[in-house]
Amino acid sequence: MSLNDAWDTFPDDQPPVAPHIGPFAQRPFLEAVSSNSQRTDIQLHIEVSDHGGAAVTLSDGIVEFAGESGLTDYHTPVGENGVEDLIKALRRFADTPFRLDSLPIEASRPIEDALDREGIPTTISEHESTAVLMLPDSYDGWLASLGKKQRHEVRRKRRRFAEEFGEIVLERHTGDAIDAFCTMHRLSAGEKGQFMTGPMQDYFAQLLDTAGASIHMLMCDGVPRAAAFGFETDDGYYYYNSAYDPAAAMASPGIVLFSSMIETEIERGASIFDFLKGDEPYKYRHGAEPRQLFMITGRTP
Repeated sequence: MSLNDAWDTFPDDQPPVAPHIGPFAQRPFLEAVSSNSQRTDIQLHIEVSDHGGAAVTLSDGIVEFAGESGLTDYHTPVGENGVEDLIKALRRFADTPFRLDSLPIEASRPIEDALDREGIPTTISEHESTAVLMLPDSYDGWLASLGKKQRHEVRRKRRRFAEEFGEIVLERHTGDAIDAFCTMHRLSAGEKGQFMTGPMQDYFAQLLDTAGASIHMLMCDGVPRAAAFGFETDDGYYYYNSAYDPAAAMASPGIVLFSSMIETEIERGASIFDFLKGDEPYKYRHGAEPRQLFMITGRTP
């Protein structure tokens, strides 16, 4: 079987089948995940047509979307014919189980329907969820949407942070802040402090260089106290990772950082602030709603 594993064939001008998913179905992001993978047993196949495309991998005897789910918050084909391209890709791995995870419902439904039309039995189940905040027209409008306790908490903690460390300024950076971000990340307690290995830093650097990522540094009197790593798109902001100075831990840098990011994105005109995967309670306390993701499993005959 001859398979296409050249990323330069994947369409870069086709919208994802599911809307509002940031960079995760586009070639620069998927290529960064692929090129920085430490696994050597992954077989990549890219199926393309005039109006669509899908990228899948074979590993450990299972076909999945390209972009391992631990790094890729949403999966979906791209383009008008993307679902059909996905079915073609799955058929190239005859009698092989597939597992299609991280699917928003706008992608899971047409994929499930297409597989059913092809006579391919499937099972669909809830997978994970992302946490999505629909942004109002103003920062005060966001605060007003919170409960009284949360609104008071955000104001109090931002005020306390500024009193402790100086005036808060949020600076947008690209590749020039990667070392500062990763250094701060490695100072995190517990497992998070072990996450930012050398290869992982290379991956984050490639996201900055080629996939449209940015770093927002929370500065106080010229000192970086916290940082957000994410993706600004036309429709919103996708909050991919964060870190903070342990010396600021007593002053709630996390709340100060994401509330400052929300304020910045509202001022930019964004309509969505996506906290991405993870069910941390703070996301929902501050206005986010769950966006259910689905997984489709089956086997091509």
